[in-house]
Amino acid sequence: MARLAQTAGLTDIQQEILSTVRDFVDKEIIPVATELEHRDEYPQQIVDGLKELGLFGLMIPEEYGGLGESLLTYALCVEEIARGWMSVSGIINTHFIVAYMLKQHGTQEQKDHFLPRMAAGDIRGAFSMSEPGLGSDVSAITSKAVKDGEEYVLNGQKMWLTNGGTSSLVAVLVRSDEGHPEGTAPHKSMTTFLIEKEPGFGEVRPGLTIPGKIDKMGYKGVDTTELIMDGLRIPADRVLGGVTGRGFYQMMDGVEVGRVNVAARGCGVAQRAFELGVQYAQQRHTFGKAIAQHQAIQFKLAEMATKVEAAHAMMVNAARKKDSGERNDLEAGMAKYLASEYCKEVVEDAFRIHGGYGFSKEYEIERLYREAPMLLIGEGTAEIQKMIIGRRLLEEYRFQG
Repeated sequence: MARLAQTAGLTDIQQEILSTVRDFVDKEIIPVATELEHRDEYPQQIVDGLKELGLFGLMIPEEYGGLGESLLTYALCVEEIARGWMSVSGIINTHFIVAYMLKQHGTQEQKDHFLPRMAAGDIRGAFSMSEPGLGSDVSAITSKAVKDGEEYVLNGQKMWLTNGGTSSLVAVLVRSDEGHPEGTAPHKSMTTFLIEKEPGFGEVRPGLTIPGKIDKMGYKGVDTTELIMDGLRIPADRVLGGVTGRGFYQMMDGVEVGRVNVAARGCGVAQRAFELGVQYAQQRHTFGKAIAQHQAIQFKLAEMATKVEAAHAMMVNAARKKDSGERNDLEAGMAKYLASEYCKEVVEDAFRIHGGYGFSKEYEIERLYREAPMLLIGEGTAEIQKMIIGRRLLEEYRFQG
């Protein structure tokens, strides 16, 4: 039997890319991931390796120096990277979302200016919607942009920026009432601004401050920060797409592919948890035999493997739907919801198989146990996914009586 989570119908090029990434994960990420994670250390050497592999430009068109690959190829690469260390997949995910938004919605000047350097990994992207106290209610954004001549002045506080410190380009969603009369629906008066900045913390450009890293339970190594705008001046030509009022739709398009990415991360973490569980079950002996020979453990392994397979299949389906040009919010929501929930369950089962040793920091499963909960929240909670799924189902199955 082949290993779990195989994908049918891949081209030779896709298989070669995935083989290269898997080899990199096995040799360069897994051996050092737990040590770096415990130190909350940014994996610079790993990131440099990904840059050499061209992964920062994987989906950026060839005309801009990228590889021009599909969302499916990207998602499968993310799955492999998350299998090694989920934080590394987070480093490239936000970069990818910004590059995707530029490719889909940017002006020609914006594409020419940013995409070649993003493909090379010389510019790293981050994006920001959330604010303190905002949660999933994007329509309640209070950060604001006010037109002042040929510039906009931005004020407000944003929250939960992955790559907030290490990035040099941030796509930020704010309210912009200019040209939108009072009473306009909130989502029609939002604009995405492309903010260039210096990597690092503190005041990274006049009017823009990135405080230090937020201390997290898991998902360490990658920097998660706030972003504070206080009189930040941005040229009008840095409005994504050149027109105000389209920011909400641009961000939702980016988040839609981001949900496929989070589903892929869930699949990768679940695969690694299964690998650790099935390996440990064959090494650990109780009552005169390996615990893998006990029926209770075999049942657990069977359930874990089935969940890994199901989540992978839904993730692949969502990616292929998007690549076909079709609307995929239903499939992406289902994939993200199922993969994150199954990931949590598979990790917990692997943790249980390890027994008391699973509670020790010497064992890799301890790290996965702290990482999995982030997937339940990132790119929309389970409740948000269920709302999206439910609304789309009602559209598809509208009662005609």
